[in-house]
Amino acid sequence: MVSIPHPLDQLNLLTEKPVLKVAVIGAGYWGPNLARNFKASPAWELSAIVDMDVERALAIARPLGDVPVFASLDELLASTEIDAVAIATPARTHHGVAMAAMRAGKHVLVEKPLAAQWHLGVEMVEFAETNSLTLMADHTYCFTPAALKIRELIAEDALGEILFIDSVRINLGLIQPDVDVFWDLAPHDLSVIDFILPGGLRPESVAAQGADPLGTGKACVGHLTFALPNNAMAHINVNWLSPTKIRQMVIGGSKRTLVWDDLNPQQRISVYDRGVNFEKASTSEVQRKAQAVSYRLGDTWSPALPEKEALGLMVTEFADSIHEGRPSRTGGVAGLRVLSVLEAASKSLAADGEQSPVANYEFQLEETR
Repeated sequence: MVSIPHPLDQLNLLTEKPVLKVAVIGAGYWGPNLARNFKASPAWELSAIVDMDVERALAIARPLGDVPVFASLDELLASTEIDAVAIATPARTHHGVAMAAMRAGKHVLVEKPLAAQWHLGVEMVEFAETNSLTLMADHTYCFTPAALKIRELIAEDALGEILFIDSVRINLGLIQPDVDVFWDLAPHDLSVIDFILPGGLRPESVAAQGADPLGTGKACVGHLTFALPNNAMAHINVNWLSPTKIRQMVIGGSKRTLVWDDLNPQQRISVYDRGVNFEKASTSEVQRKAQAVSYRLGDTWSPALPEKEALGLMVTEFADSIHEGRPSRTGGVAGLRVLSVLEAASKSLAADGEQSPVANYEFQLEETR
């Protein structure tokens, strides 16, 4: 007897998204994490791991089912059919590897930062857009349940108008050989700020102060500040020399203040109904200066967060953006916004903390249209 498929089963077969094939480029610190999550994702087939150090690549590949290993991207492209690559190599190589992959028609995921220089990032973004390829920045923290919840709370105006953002990311090491502490740690905080604010990360200028007490030739301790809309301010403190590890972001709003403590798994987010009472819209600047400041002391609550690995959500978003032909939530332009702030911070640092203008790709794009 021949069984006839149910119409709904046929529809599911038609709408099911095909599994995509990906290669992870780089078997150093971050590559193994990417490889593990691609291997675990039903949306992906981990097809290869590429590294100049073949033995290091094999050490990752064997536990994942003897995934094929290649010593170079050229060798991979010449012998294996893939849809995408995930790049986990030093920042100075991101542009070259990404462009080679995109010229071969592959979608690209790049770990932070997008490139070593802003103009190289622009070339990557423009090539991807021109050739209808997905270019995604691996801004992992944006896919944590905490960051997703913060974005939701800000979108629904639970915090009110943002008054300040203060972020601390300090720990002991690892001192990087090729970048300073700003380029190593600050991309996490900058990408989250870009992700949670409705208008994204668009400061006109930034100021950076850094110190190199160890004489390494690069800043090991740093402070980065820039303006937010409505006279608000953001401050990021990064440090490789702290004996204690802190991962904390405080977002102050006119209604409530939120604290994200990423090292507290029992209560990552706390929302405080405490702050300054003011009627900004109904009073003049002179009246506001003259009026007495009053405070409110309300309740504190902590929203429940699902236990999901951020990298797992990130690789799913990468697949979805490819299938749907849309920019990902941390697409190339988002990576470029973070990159522009980092480059401006380097210029400010070289100028002893003077304000440095931030390049705006979207503004320049509109100017040329």
